[in-house]
Amino acid sequence: MIAFPNCKINLGLNVLSKRPDGFHNINTVFYPINWCDILEVVEKQSDKPLTLSVTGKEIQGKTEDNLLYKTWKIISGLKKLPPLHIHLHKVIPMGAGIGGGSSDAAFLVRLLDKKFSLELSYEEKHGIASQLGSDCAFFLSKNPLYAIGRGNDFTPVTVDLSKYYILVVFPSVHSSTKEAFDGLTPKKPMHDLKHIIETAPLSEWKNLVINDFDVTVMKKYPAIKELKDQLYKAGAVYSSMSGSGSSVYAIFNKKPELIFPSNYDFYLQLPTS
Repeated sequence: MIAFPNCKINLGLNVLSKRPDGFHNINTVFYPINWCDILEVVEKQSDKPLTLSVTGKEIQGKTEDNLLYKTWKIISGLKKLPPLHIHLHKVIPMGAGIGGGSSDAAFLVRLLDKKFSLELSYEEKHGIASQLGSDCAFFLSKNPLYAIGRGNDFTPVTVDLSKYYILVVFPSVHSSTKEAFDGLTPKKPMHDLKHIIETAPLSEWKNLVINDFDVTVMKKYPAIKELKDQLYKAGAVYSSMSGSGSSVYAIFNKKPELIFPSNYDFYLQLPTS
């Protein structure tokens, strides 16, 4: 069985306060983007309960640290699974702030549930995903969602960007979440993010829809700010970093004509309406 885990962008991201559990309370809108990895699960005859292979972009580290392995480990502790081979073809860049790893994990939860009729409830799948990453549970849905708490407490949000071109660019700068939080002071936002996203014209987002990480990350990595400026000069109606970086996305009325260095990854989502 094959699935195509997609990524996401953050429409605004406000860091509100530090939590007792060490995480931060945030609010953001997650918006799905059709830049996808390819994930396959095959039942096999083997003495090993799991084998895992990866092609495409290289994933560093031990198998035991891979989110797909961790996902399988949690589910196999709850439900009986046969020996499996999991193959991931990695397309979405890692450490980019667009949730590629989290999406792979969430899609594996969905895929195993469907393939083996595990009959996991949404609450069970949400609980598993939330153990794997703060944004992981978002990928259990196909729709934009407003997120609070750690980023895993959702409510529906009305936003449709299907008539626009959305360009996502990863400038091959790896900004860690820890780096993004360094020097950032949590605070209450000036504007109600969900209300703005649902009611304000896109042309007004530039001054209203803020990612708090823009300041700390772009200060340390000027190339990210230069990329954002380049996207606005190319005619973007709105541009922002996604998550804690370092990908930058831009929303255009017309198809952008841009050239990027060969070490950049990028994806252009075309209008569908």
